[in-house]
Amino acid sequence: MAESSAVQLPTSALDETAEIARDLIRIDTSNYGEGRSNGEREAAEYVEARLTELGLAPKLYEPESRRTSVVARVPGRNPAKPALVLHGHLDVVPADPRNWSVDPFGGEIRDGMLWGRGAVDMKDMDAMMLTALGDIIGSGSQPERELIVAFFADEEAGGGLGASWLVDEHPELFAGATEAISEVGGYSIAVGGQRAYLLQTGEKSLIWVRLVARGVAAHGSRLVRDNAITKLAEGVARLGRTEWPIRLTDTTRELLGEIAGVLGVDPEQVSPDELALATGSASGFITATLRTTSNPTLLGGGYKHNVIPDRAEALVDIRTLPGEEDAVLAEIRELLGPEIDLEIVHRDVGLESPTSGPLVDAVRRSIAVHDPGTPVFPYLLSGGTDNKSLSRLGIAGYGFAPLRLPEGLDFPAMFHGVDERVPLDALVFGRHVLRDLLLDY
Repeated sequence: MAESSAVQLPTSALDETAEIARDLIRIDTSNYGEGRSNGEREAAEYVEARLTELGLAPKLYEPESRRTSVVARVPGRNPAKPALVLHGHLDVVPADPRNWSVDPFGGEIRDGMLWGRGAVDMKDMDAMMLTALGDIIGSGSQPERELIVAFFADEEAGGGLGASWLVDEHPELFAGATEAISEVGGYSIAVGGQRAYLLQTGEKSLIWVRLVARGVAAHGSRLVRDNAITKLAEGVARLGRTEWPIRLTDTTRELLGEIAGVLGVDPEQVSPDELALATGSASGFITATLRTTSNPTLLGGGYKHNVIPDRAEALVDIRTLPGEEDAVLAEIRELLGPEIDLEIVHRDVGLESPTSGPLVDAVRRSIAVHDPGTPVFPYLLSGGTDNKSLSRLGIAGYGFAPLRLPEGLDFPAMFHGVDERVPLDALVFGRHVLRDLLLDY
């Protein structure tokens, strides 16, 4: 790790949102999957204390020891309106400090940004939630409608010990809610020199699979054509190189139309990929929403240089458009052939929520107050969030973690990336926009 030359600002120079996000980053909540995680209990207790200071009555929930989520209710001014779920997650993906230019769990301030694992995904939003609520409650006011505020464990491993477990075992926690707001939306992009904001109104489906090939175990010096590793490698290469066709959903069609409008072009005359690329760094997310993706992520097989193993396996991350899961799996099985078995490790639904309506209108109003004249576009997320779990209760999920970003920052690359960081002024912007949204909607 390179030596840091950053100047550490005194706490008094930081907005409270940055202070909270920094505190949470310094609690290593790495989620390694398969039930292994760090620090979720400590992070949950930190959030619990913050919520208690606001006069709320948060409760902790643990399906397993130290896999902790926090839930609290905030009364609203208008009891006739359905409740809104405002949720984040406390876990993060692991970080190898050898690849970072700062300590990934140091919460360092450098170049006007907060650095560390979770600065983007999603301890920034966790902090904005707490300070926006603090602004509302501290002023003696209430949000427009009742809020169910949740900070979940285990999101980075599919939510089985977090949101999904709470939905299955404690659905009463979310009673009365019809919509939810969480991560991976609300950030600014640049299209044709104009700033715009993305509101996440849908998510691709998630299918994690294990591919298994079997062969004959033998000495490494023998002539063995029934080699499990060879069969697996050929199948993985075929799948990894597959070019899936473009298929537009209602959400992506609307987004491309908005982009074309800003550029002054006919969306029927310009390819979807070209329009997506016009969003700059955001195209890293958007191009993946135009088609299925199937990315091999792990290979395993064998245990010694001179032993041919009788089994080899690979993990593949598949993301399909909503409703295409079964058709894609059938096509993949045919592509792999009969000598490779496909096992589903985890599967979750795709979502498309309405791209218009009172919540979307309120989002646009809150952005307009703090960045006048800037449009808000709906988009489909290539990844997934805990909104998938809440959808089983009929709750429509949206991604809105508002951040006004400098044009040159490759924000999508920060998700699960190296040197994750977020501008300090963007955290302040998000705090204020989220506060106004909760007061308005």
